[in-house]
Amino acid sequence: MVNFDELLTLDGVTAAAEFTSDGRIIEYRSNTDIPKEIAEISGQFCATVSMLFNTLAGAFADLTRTQWVPQKVWSYSGGDWTILISGGGNTGVFVETAKADFNQLFKALA
Repeated sequence: MVNFDELLTLDGVTAAAEFTSDGRIIEYRSNTDIPKEIAEISGQFCATVSMLFNTLAGAFADLTRTQWVPQKVWSYSGGDWTILISGGGNTGVFVETAKADFNQLFKALA
């Protein structure tokens, strides 16, 4: 079970969300005023990237005979922001990169 209140207390986290595998938002909460439309676009983005990583990880595991599945956590960082997504539960956080404790974040989402 996702505890959004706990995720929102982690250093740098501004929003937390859970989404379906096709990108529909199940729930989201934010410490800032994020419009629902932005959350919905973010859910679609994160679901698409998760699907891509699942496909690539499976192929890479087969080619290299190394274990890359199941997906646990992925992240993207650019500009001032980072997204971290739990692979198994389709849960993610949006983080101000400079304020983040990434060890804490990966532990919370893995």
